[in-house]
Amino acid sequence: MKITFLGTGTSQGIPVIGCECEVCQSSDDKDKRLRTSILVETNGKKIVVDVGPDFRQQMLRAKVKKIDGIVLTHEHTDHIIGLDDVRPFNFRYEMDMPVYGLARVNNDLKERFSYIFSNSNYPGLPRVILNEIDKNTVFEVAGVPIQPIEIIHGRLPILGFRFDNFTYLTDIKTISEEAAEKVKGTEYLVVSALRKEEHFSHFTLQEALDFIQKMQPKHAYLTHLSHSMGRQAIVQAELPDNVTIAYDQLTIET
Repeated sequence: MKITFLGTGTSQGIPVIGCECEVCQSSDDKDKRLRTSILVETNGKKIVVDVGPDFRQQMLRAKVKKIDGIVLTHEHTDHIIGLDDVRPFNFRYEMDMPVYGLARVNNDLKERFSYIFSNSNYPGLPRVILNEIDKNTVFEVAGVPIQPIEIIHGRLPILGFRFDNFTYLTDIKTISEEAAEKVKGTEYLVVSALRKEEHFSHFTLQEALDFIQKMQPKHAYLTHLSHSMGRQAIVQAELPDNVTIAYDQLTIET
């Protein structure tokens, strides 16, 4: 399995518009972050988790010509608003794009992208097939089994996902012991770590490290970072050997 980090930044991305902090002004490419998303490639299939406002740019940058499905963690704008850009895949491959989300998420998509689901015959509209998933049931995308894992983002229940020995938990603040059992045994773990200071809906750096220590993966990666975390090179030097700050276009093989 190959994982590509398409984006590793929080909702504003890095650099933040108008910001003159040392991270936003950094010339290091590892400090430049599009909104959080990954590409999972396994068994000849390609699955994208979350399609934020940078989805088009991410597909072009990673030279992705085809994807087999989109899986959504939750309905916040930085995770779904790029949905319209599935159109080139619709046109090129004459396919409707399968999208997988909680019932609540799918209902939100129907409201925010009402034109997609309006039964219009206009030929330029995105073509999307919504599939409902839930926190308790393993589902498949193009034959690839995926284990959903419920995590809490502030007060909002959202989903992380486990693909075999790889688990992806972005926008996490808390997790139940029952859900954590589904993470155990993971060799490669991705968790969000917004910043060092306390935040109401995201892991801090220390909270992420504590969770990683509890889960004991072979290697862990931090994503969904804000500019207040600090420069990648500086923070990376402070981390345990088995923890890496993910950066845009990083790829890992599991």
